[in-house]
Amino acid sequence: MRRRDFLTGAVAATAAASTALMLTGRSAQAAPATPAAPNGLAGLASMTTGAKPISVEERLARIAKLQRLMVDQKIGALILESGSSLDYFTGVQWHRSERTTAAVIPARGDIVIVTPAFEEPSIRETLAVAGDVRPWNEHESPFARIVGALRDRGVTSGSIAFEATTRLFIVDGVRDASAGAYQVVSGDALVKAVRLIKSPAELALMQTANNVTLAALRYVHGNVRPGMRPDEIAVMMNAATEALGGSPEFALVLINEASAYPHGSHQPQTLHDGSVILMDVGCTVHGYQSDISRSWVMGQPTAKQRKVWDTVKRGQEIALSTAKLGTPVGAIDDAVRAYYEKEGWGPGYHLPGLPHRTGHGIGLDGHEPPYLVHGDATPLAAGMCFSDEPGLYIPGEFGIRLEDCWHMTEAGPKLFTGLAKSIDDPI
Repeated sequence: MRRRDFLTGAVAATAAASTALMLTGRSAQAAPATPAAPNGLAGLASMTTGAKPISVEERLARIAKLQRLMVDQKIGALILESGSSLDYFTGVQWHRSERTTAAVIPARGDIVIVTPAFEEPSIRETLAVAGDVRPWNEHESPFARIVGALRDRGVTSGSIAFEATTRLFIVDGVRDASAGAYQVVSGDALVKAVRLIKSPAELALMQTANNVTLAALRYVHGNVRPGMRPDEIAVMMNAATEALGGSPEFALVLINEASAYPHGSHQPQTLHDGSVILMDVGCTVHGYQSDISRSWVMGQPTAKQRKVWDTVKRGQEIALSTAKLGTPVGAIDDAVRAYYEKEGWGPGYHLPGLPHRTGHGIGLDGHEPPYLVHGDATPLAAGMCFSDEPGLYIPGEFGIRLEDCWHMTEAGPKLFTGLAKSIDDPI
């Protein structure tokens, strides 16, 4: 389940609402009818025509680094099932189901992909590196295929690692098929050691994705009108994103009191004068994600709304000024929270205040390690990418979230998108 997807579960089960829900992705509001996207999307043209996917050479370098780590740590192989890490190393883009598709990356030798026989042609479409594809038929065991691949690569005993999100039935299946020949260990540290630091090619794709999302937000900001529902706004956002060349990933639209809950409310809301509009949106470009939040008021903001907005903006600035090479990433969250407490919010993660972490890692996944949260001791290093989103929420009233993504450089943090200027100029 992807981020915020759980919000869609209770939306009214009419055909029209279901269609709207598919388009909005993560809107929390019920939709009695499918809204139309704005006509023409005037002035919007693709911004992604020059975006270059990750090269074969880069994927091979990733695998080579992983293999060096496995040799050093005396781990025979890494096994990973469908998901972002499978894509990261092999290019294979596949969904998870009860039918196992998994890769064996041995410490030495070419990779092996195990997949259902009738899926083999589809798997080969996205396989970007040299490797062996071993199909299994419906009456056969995929785990026996995995064990066979391990043995053919010379891994007959010792430690094998599983990527952290691999489901337990696959781990158990391999253990049983091998009759306990292997010591199972976590592959989390191995994968993080390769994925945490983004390459120039990855940063370029994330920059393009953020450019698309910000441009789509600017379009939506200029076209929202009183009486609109969150699902209508989300459809507009996704249509603009597609027109700009991005693949919509999520469009969370929270208005009025719903903005006080970071992932929304099921209570119907419509825009009116004085409404707070909180949008948390993102897209992908060749798999790499953006994640931007903007908040503003329809009409004239109140003094309280303006003060909260300005406080959140200052929170974003403090997060960035705290980000220095070698600093534990959790210290960024601590610095923001200390400022908020001086301003009367909290304490800690209590409401009204900031109940969630200041930010998260981002790349192929919208949320990935490390995290800007108290206690995360990961030292900040050049090439790490994060969101910066220290929102403030007042239950029963409204919430403000501003979010921009950034990456660390040797000279300090560098934003993919400039911070919003003010509640009056919020994009």
